[in-house]
Amino acid sequence: MDAFHVALRIALFFCLTATGSSSCLTGCSCTDDHMGRSLLCMETSMRQIPEDIPRDFTKVRIEKCHLTELPRGSFSKVGSLEFLWLNFNDITLMNIKSLEGLTDLTELRLQGNKLTSVPWTAFQDAPRLKILDLKHNRLDVLPEHALKHLPVLTYLDLSFNKLTVISKDVFINWPLYQRAEKEWGKEGLVSNVVLGLHDNPWLCDCRLKSFVEFIRVVGPPIILMNSYLICSSPASKADKFFHEIQLKTCMKPVASAPETNITLPLGANATLTCLVKARPGPSIRWMYSQKIIRGFAATETHTDEETVTSTLAIPSLHLADGGVYTCMANNFIGNSSVSITVNISSSSTPLPPPVPMLSSDENAHIDIRIAKQTVYGITLEWHAATDNPAETWFTIHFGKYDSPKKEMIYIGPGINSYSVRDLLPVTKYEVCVTLKNHPPREGQCIVFVTGSDISELEQRERLIHIVVIVCAMVLAVPAGMYACTTEARFSCVERCIDLCKKHRSHGENLQDRERQGTFDSLQAASDEGLCRDSEEKLRPKPEVKCRGGSAAYLY
Repeated sequence: MDAFHVALRIALFFCLTATGSSSCLTGCSCTDDHMGRSLLCMETSMRQIPEDIPRDFTKVRIEKCHLTELPRGSFSKVGSLEFLWLNFNDITLMNIKSLEGLTDLTELRLQGNKLTSVPWTAFQDAPRLKILDLKHNRLDVLPEHALKHLPVLTYLDLSFNKLTVISKDVFINWPLYQRAEKEWGKEGLVSNVVLGLHDNPWLCDCRLKSFVEFIRVVGPPIILMNSYLICSSPASKADKFFHEIQLKTCMKPVASAPETNITLPLGANATLTCLVKARPGPSIRWMYSQKIIRGFAATETHTDEETVTSTLAIPSLHLADGGVYTCMANNFIGNSSVSITVNISSSSTPLPPPVPMLSSDENAHIDIRIAKQTVYGITLEWHAATDNPAETWFTIHFGKYDSPKKEMIYIGPGINSYSVRDLLPVTKYEVCVTLKNHPPREGQCIVFVTGSDISELEQRERLIHIVVIVCAMVLAVPAGMYACTTEARFSCVERCIDLCKKHRSHGENLQDRERQGTFDSLQAASDEGLCRDSEEKLRPKPEVKCRGGSAAYLY
């Protein structure tokens, strides 16, 4: 009875083994020949590596099946696999352990996929690999130690990829090449390697110099499928064969400037020039203090293969544009820079380009206001409705009210704000914004008086005390401040003076009180000056008209 059970178990085992070995994946075909069992899957929609591939296959061919990746241990269960063809799929990712368990693999073909890189250390798991086909992919980098784990390779096809620059060290570090140099001339000890590198977009500059020289003298054990490798760029070497070109050694940038110290008048146009020699071509950028506020246009022209001229154009120089401009150049070897100092002379102010007599912008209305007040400065903002704002520039006239000559500041198109700093205390100022080089007109100016100086502690807590006298529009100023316009009636000005006197009288009654947390303590000196100026100018201007009634508090 025991013998019967043993025989039954043996028969069942052979039956199951036979059934398993004859099974095949749905949609695929299986064959047996002297090379072993083969699995062929063509144009199916499996999209991923099947997990139930029988273990006894020695050849697997899965093509045009829309595979997208090779995950870890993709074929680890098929331990006897020797030939693996995965051509014409959509593989973009290859896991570093995708060949795990394939110690007998001798041939791997991945032609016509979408690989941009290959984890070359993955071939440690396939030490017997002899044929590696990677043509018609998107590989753009070949690391120096890429072939380190392929010691017995006899065929490597990297043609029709995106390789632009590789080093000869890729092959110098290859164990097979190193062994060939030691055992050169001893027949049978070193096998030849067929190498395909053609139809790549080679960038023939100094970075490819060592590889070009290597290809010219390469010989067994390396045999090129096509020894006529062709340059794709730069333009001066495009479509030339490697053996037709001479490449120079790479060189770090050397930057220089024809002029390193420039003095120009206010409002003039400036052009800064920087010359850079480098191999390969450098990237160039300009650094200067006004870059965030006023970004200037830089252009580059190539004098020859290794010389680039960079120019920075500064239109209509402002006082703030003076300073140091640095031209910085760098490539993968190093960097270099040169500085150019721009000095602006305000002794003679040149006029900007003339404006036509009949200009559609001549009567454009400009809204101007004080947008921000700081301890010793203000920020102006303005808006002008013009036909062509992209080409409209402005002039700011700024100075003390009684000064016959105001400082002129030219503002380029697209800028509608300007900050005035370092204002003196108890001083009357006038600032006007005009279109292009037109003189100031009514409604384009603001006259204001700064308050008395304040302590350092108060500077951290309070804004500058400003009384606005003449304005183009209602200003947002702190409570307690008031304004008169020159367009008010004579009685309006009288009302303004009366308010000044009342406020001054009120301030005298509070002399003995502590002055903290308000603007009243800062306002007395300004109000006194304001009222004096208003009284002085009261008599000669009886013809002024009132547009908005008597002077009023802004709050």
